[in-house]
Amino acid sequence: NEVMTLNFMRANFQLLKDLQKRSAALLVPEEMPKGSFVGDVAKDLGCSYLSSAARRHVFDTGRRRYFFLDLGNGHLSMMEQADREEICAAASKCVLNFEILVKRPMNIYKGEVEILDINDNSPSFPERSSVLEISESTAPGTRFPLQKAHDPDIGLNSLQNYECSESNYFTLDVKNGDDGVKYPELILVKSLDREQQTAHNLILTATDSGSPVKSGSTMIQIIVLDGNDNAPEFTQSVYKVTVREDVAVGSRVLQVTAIDRDEGPNAEVKYSFFKIPETFEKTFKLNPESGEIEVTENLNFEEREFYELVVQARDAGGLSSHSKVLIKVVDVNNYIPEIVIMSVFSPVPEDTPQGTVIAIFSVQDRDSGANGEVQCSISESHPFRLEKSFDNYYSVVTTELLDREQVSEYNVTVRAADGGSPPLQSSAVLALRVLDVNDNAPVFAQERYSARLAENNAAGALVLTVRASDADWGQNARVRYRLSEGRVRGAPLSSYVSVQAETGALYALRSFDYEQVRELELWVRAEDGGAPALSSNVSVRLLIVDENDNAPQVLYPPAAPAASLSSGAGWSGVELAPRSSEPGALVAKVVAVDADAGQNAWLSYELAKATEPGLFRVGLHSGEVRTARFPLARDAARHSLVVLVKDHGRPALSATATLSVVLAESVAELLAELGSAADAAAPGEPAGSLTRWLVLAVAAVSCLFLAFLLLLLALRLRRWRREQLLAASSGALRGVPVSHFVGIDGVRAFLAADAAAPGEPAGSLTRWLVLAVAAVSCLFLAFLLLLLALRLRRWRREQLLAASSGALRGVPVSHFVGIDGVRAFLQSYSHEVSLTADSRKSQLRFSGASCCDTLPARPLPDEPAPLLGDENPAVAPPADSATAPVRNGLNNWPFDAKLVSSYEG
Repeated sequence: NEVMTLNFMRANFQLLKDLQKRSAALLVPEEMPKGSFVGDVAKDLGCSYLSSAARRHVFDTGRRRYFFLDLGNGHLSMMEQADREEICAAASKCVLNFEILVKRPMNIYKGEVEILDINDNSPSFPERSSVLEISESTAPGTRFPLQKAHDPDIGLNSLQNYECSESNYFTLDVKNGDDGVKYPELILVKSLDREQQTAHNLILTATDSGSPVKSGSTMIQIIVLDGNDNAPEFTQSVYKVTVREDVAVGSRVLQVTAIDRDEGPNAEVKYSFFKIPETFEKTFKLNPESGEIEVTENLNFEEREFYELVVQARDAGGLSSHSKVLIKVVDVNNYIPEIVIMSVFSPVPEDTPQGTVIAIFSVQDRDSGANGEVQCSISESHPFRLEKSFDNYYSVVTTELLDREQVSEYNVTVRAADGGSPPLQSSAVLALRVLDVNDNAPVFAQERYSARLAENNAAGALVLTVRASDADWGQNARVRYRLSEGRVRGAPLSSYVSVQAETGALYALRSFDYEQVRELELWVRAEDGGAPALSSNVSVRLLIVDENDNAPQVLYPPAAPAASLSSGAGWSGVELAPRSSEPGALVAKVVAVDADAGQNAWLSYELAKATEPGLFRVGLHSGEVRTARFPLARDAARHSLVVLVKDHGRPALSATATLSVVLAESVAELLAELGSAADAAAPGEPAGSLTRWLVLAVAAVSCLFLAFLLLLLALRLRRWRREQLLAASSGALRGVPVSHFVGIDGVRAFLAADAAAPGEPAGSLTRWLVLAVAAVSCLFLAFLLLLLALRLRRWRREQLLAASSGALRGVPVSHFVGIDGVRAFLQSYSHEVSLTADSRKSQLRFSGASCCDTLPARPLPDEPAPLLGDENPAVAPPADSATAPVRNGLNNWPFDAKLVSSYEG
């Protein structure tokens, strides 16, 4: 689980970049035992929720885990011992990093534990004992380096000092090296005498300054060697030799020889240079065994024609002698011309005028005669030429204007050749860099940019990236982008999109809605960093791509009011169909629009649910509800049709429209059907409500009556209890004369109190019982009156409905439309149109057939609307009714005017 959590943390490190990060620093000594307390991480980080269980994981960033986090209290403890010397070696500060991941809420914390050094290591020497051989003839003051000790601790716990056991012949000196390490040296303070003491034993001790102090020691055994009586002698006091300056490297120059008259090791002679310059040691090499001197690098007569070397011969006993070696170099004509660059004008601005001097150099040749005559030249392919100033000085000048965008650097090779045979040549390269001048404006990669962005995008989404390049260099080529000012729908363009100044990335600052903004035209300016700055503009066209985010909206039939939906009466809009309708007769038309565009706005209609599935059908694209067959006598009079309106988006969105169709042949039949529907829906609700209130009233009366009964029972028990107490007290006082009682406030005997006090509660209870019965009766009477009032209201509404239905007798049913309980006459119209928000004007088409099954929303402007019951049903429709309904139908729909205007626009 910890590995999975760590992988999750690494994979989402960019997403966790807005998460809060804190750190904790802890200190712990090394070598702490397993399970030791390190620190309270929850307290140090100041997070109370960090200590809750099952929420965090701790990760050590190293390979080994040294810590674990207690899930109960947030304490960090040691998982295993930490050895500072093993982890950090000689580092001055040893730090272990760890990370804590909190899952709920998501957060990450970093911490570090510094491992403090303790004095757990003693200084130690590489060897427990060593042998040092010193000749008895060694002069006092001679120093002998000793092996140094090692202490892996740091600071005061590391090695601090050396001490040596006392001796009359030696003393100890400690030196500090450049690296801060202490080096012990043994100094001879008194001449040794092998005949007196052949060996000396010393103990060298190294100590630190830790607490407690630790130390280490080694045994040094000094053996005194017998003296060497004869020093080596050279065969010559001075050696002389002559060599050519072109002698090959590795050639032997000469050999020196020294003889030692001693025997054994004291007669072995080693050769070496003695106090010669460092340059001589690089030029010559002396074989320490044979005494041969070799050339290790080329000789140059012009630089040095004579070398004086001192050679030392030393035997094993330390005795030595010296001799001189004189080497003379013979000149050879091998010197090549030397080019000396005096001055170079680089970088050269690209707008430098023609004929400008950009470099000056001189040529020298130490040879004489024809070998010292030098000719210089440069390549003709470069826009430069050579001009000789005086003597051996030359200048390089420009021959034409420079263009950094074509060539940014020139490597001009200057060649010099002397007049020797064969001629010797040399060359030098002038590296000339052309300095940029801001003479190029940024150029976009495309002449015009365009991008498509789906609507409902996330704020901050990347739209596209514009790129412009500048042929200049440096600051002159640094391009920054910005938007040109503009406004979209009255708002600044910068509130819609933004461009990243460095990268040219164009981001959407808000979520676009295709129905509001379909495209954006903007300009992006690229400006370089020159002085003055140059810029260029590019046009960017952002097309918003429509998504299917709007469900179809049903305009007709209108949605039923909430009150009718809750009561179950879904007959707010009623469509009428005669029972004599033929198959294919138009009953109603579902009109819907979709705010989307293109395929997302193509609507299709289908019948989702019907009271009689086979009686009606819906046009797939027109939304017209027509009869599928002849209505039968067994078909119900009322039909509920649910029409599903669906677009063609992916995924498709849909809406439903509910139509109520009544099959009726006469107005009486229509009103009777609507009246029965009203009786079944609207009045039924108050009846059920009254029944519920009646039940509640009976329950309240019962509870109230039961409470009074319980109160009476409690009073009766209280009275009985008091009588029992009084009877017990009166039995104990029998036989006591009446005269012995003194009446207070007229009380003379117990019998009088017994006869009077119990009578009073009996009368009070009777009054309360009467009041309770009266209250219950009043409450019940009030509920009866309320029920009677509601019943009268229902009866009055039925009477009004019967009166209105009588006034409409004789009117053909085909002249009515059922909207809100049949309140208007039918105006004949017929249309066949299916419009969306992006439909074109050419897509409108109308049929010539006329139908009188649906009523427009309002009457014609030039014809008065007939009053209910005043129209003569015998009047025939006009002859041009086939064309008039088309005009009337379009003009009377409230949404048609808006749609047509948008098409023409």
